[in-house]
Amino acid sequence: MYGIFNTYKVSMSSKKNVSAQPIMQLLDLMGRRWAMRIVWELRKGPMTFRQLQEVCGNLSPTVLNQRLKELTNSMLVTRANREGYKLSEFGVDLLQAFEPLGKWTTRWARVTGSQKSRRNLRLKIR
Repeated sequence: MYGIFNTYKVSMSSKKNVSAQPIMQLLDLMGRRWAMRIVWELRKGPMTFRQLQEVCGNLSPTVLNQRLKELTNSMLVTRANREGYKLSEFGVDLLQAFEPLGKWTTRWARVTGSQKSRRNLRLKIR
């Protein structure tokens, strides 16, 4: 899976010092506005450009086009002929890899959700 980022070109306008480490390249890509949302929406199946734009709310066509190019170049999304765009095998794998993180964040949100928990968390960290 890590080899897919060898061809991923990071826009120098967004990051000046991007690590050569694949995990950092992935985090850079997925941290861009709307990238994770696009991947998340495609989990349901193929969608056209207009469908993606609609489910993502106020996403401009320019930004959607840019993100789709980036996600396609990094082999996370593919064109699905008349159906539009869909997750590639790597895209599906990526969502599966995020499942443990999702479970962790649920636990984390529960602990940090109340004032008392936040105070206890601060005390434990110090």
